[in-house]
Amino acid sequence: MARRVRRKLRHKPRPNTENRFRSPGTLAPRSDAEPSQVRVFAFGNGGYEEKTIVDLTQLPLLRAKFPLVWVNVDGLADVNAIRELGQQFDLHPLALEDVLNQHQVSKCEDYPSHLFFVSRMINWTGVIESEQLSLFLGRDFVVTVQQYPGDCFDPVRERIRKSRGKLAKCTADYLAYSLLDAIVDSYFPVVDRLADELDQLEDQVDSSRSPQLIYELHRVRNCILIARRSVRPLRDAINQLIRDPSPFIHDETKFYLRDCHDHCIQIIELLETYRELCSDLRDYYVSMISFRMNEIMKVLTVISTIFIPLSFIASVYGMNFETEYPWNMPELGWRFGYLFALGLMAMTALGFVYYFWRKGWLSGNELPSLQGRENADPDKVSETK
Repeated sequence: MARRVRRKLRHKPRPNTENRFRSPGTLAPRSDAEPSQVRVFAFGNGGYEEKTIVDLTQLPLLRAKFPLVWVNVDGLADVNAIRELGQQFDLHPLALEDVLNQHQVSKCEDYPSHLFFVSRMINWTGVIESEQLSLFLGRDFVVTVQQYPGDCFDPVRERIRKSRGKLAKCTADYLAYSLLDAIVDSYFPVVDRLADELDQLEDQVDSSRSPQLIYELHRVRNCILIARRSVRPLRDAINQLIRDPSPFIHDETKFYLRDCHDHCIQIIELLETYRELCSDLRDYYVSMISFRMNEIMKVLTVISTIFIPLSFIASVYGMNFETEYPWNMPELGWRFGYLFALGLMAMTALGFVYYFWRKGWLSGNELPSLQGRENADPDKVSETK
């Protein structure tokens, strides 16, 4: 999928607040819109023509010459061109307004002269970038409008150029299905990339103690949620195309749309699995950090417990007693008094160590690694339970 380098997109597209005071159906450009480029694919009757046009008055000639026309617009800066397309193809003004307001979720709307479908395309660049694709489906035309140049439609264009498959039959609904199927298929590489990210993070959980790991887990989880928010409405919109009768979609095409709907369900299930795995890895990492901290505190507590009585003995023997009085310790004047004090300290320390050992407090209890649990025999694990 060829894409140019672009500015970083917001993960959650915001409404175009510049147009909030305008009447419904008013078309106004966004201040950050990309320059518009109109590309036309016209084919059928054994012919094919592809061109980038500036003068939209050429469209009626192409529509008269070929039975099917696909118009693709990259960039939203040229509002006059979008308005002209609306007039030539009888596109509803409210639908054109939704084209320019790039905050729509995936949806399907039925108008008298066409179907209006909105979906979101995603791309992986270390984070997930999302943009809106607006699709108009008529009896003999398909119009697509996207926010930025570059998309996932190159396989469809190649099939049109070579007149292969059912696209050679020149039905607009099948062309629309092919475009939607390309969008859904473009989700799979992103999902696979998220799976690779999780695999790498899973390998690091056991060995790394860096706080950066928890940030990476949070980043991947956010990417999963963004992809999930993009594909779930797309699934519902495709299901609406299948369920609702429409003069623009043949029954035969609905069979293919069901396959596209199944792919959406598969993507959603994968994302749900990865989201749960990401949460489990985060919980495991936090638990392991807490376990290591408890181990450190246990060692420090054992050392402190051993040295408390030793400090007491040393403090008692360090008091300034007068050896002439009978009630004072005779060891102070004894020849082996110093060795006796050291021996008493050693015996006390060894006694505490033996007591802790008998209680099992000195045994090293390590958490099982994730890799060990993955390689474990499930039959043996069930027998152990």
